[in-house]
Amino acid sequence: MGERPSTLLPGGPVDWPAPPGVRTWSTRRGLDLGLQGATAPEQVNQHRQTLARTLQMQPWWLTQVHGVGVKTEREGMDEGADASVTRQTGIGCIVLTADCLPVLFCHEKEPVVGAAHAGWRGLAAGVLENTLQAMAVDPEGILAWLGPAIGPQAFEVGTEVREQFLRSQTESEEAFRSGQRGKWWADLYVLARLRLARLGVTRIYGGEHCTVLENESFYSYRREGLGAGRMGHVVWRVEP
Repeated sequence: MGERPSTLLPGGPVDWPAPPGVRTWSTRRGLDLGLQGATAPEQVNQHRQTLARTLQMQPWWLTQVHGVGVKTEREGMDEGADASVTRQTGIGCIVLTADCLPVLFCHEKEPVVGAAHAGWRGLAAGVLENTLQAMAVDPEGILAWLGPAIGPQAFEVGTEVREQFLRSQTESEEAFRSGQRGKWWADLYVLARLRLARLGVTRIYGGEHCTVLENESFYSYRREGLGAGRMGHVVWRVEP
């Protein structure tokens, strides 16, 4: 897991049995890294510089669009993507969230890491599948960590969302429970675990928080609206 590098950096390293050379950090409320919320852009850029300087890595900042695009070192794009994968050391695959599900990846033997921003749209459309395809490694050796997201007790969706998941994976039914007025309560963590398991990834960690209900720890778009900040979740490799 590693040690907390600075009290100026809210959050901490991810709790998973990653191999030596893999580093992670998941920020919390107090260090807004998103340019969409109420924090001034100048301050957000300062926060981003603090993150990079403190963790001693270079983040790959993405313009997330709730899609399935994956940035890799073989491609020049740096925006319009919701995931990134790298084999380079010192490069941080980072995604920003405020209710959507962040998923970090590493491999027990291969020198590759990745991160995906998996809101329900990206999750249903295949952002996890595309990320694993870009990693191009044996899925049995992959470790995945599910970061803080909106929990099943707070994520109410319409029938169309449930049907979209059921069309691609019938087992998704277990991730939904009936609500009122034709609505459903959805569990992003279960949906992600089902899709990862179908891809051969079974070593999955995290998935115990709710960004909506844990107000003191996390930003939440559903709770705070357009002014909500963004947490950052990053994985990178260092030289052995």
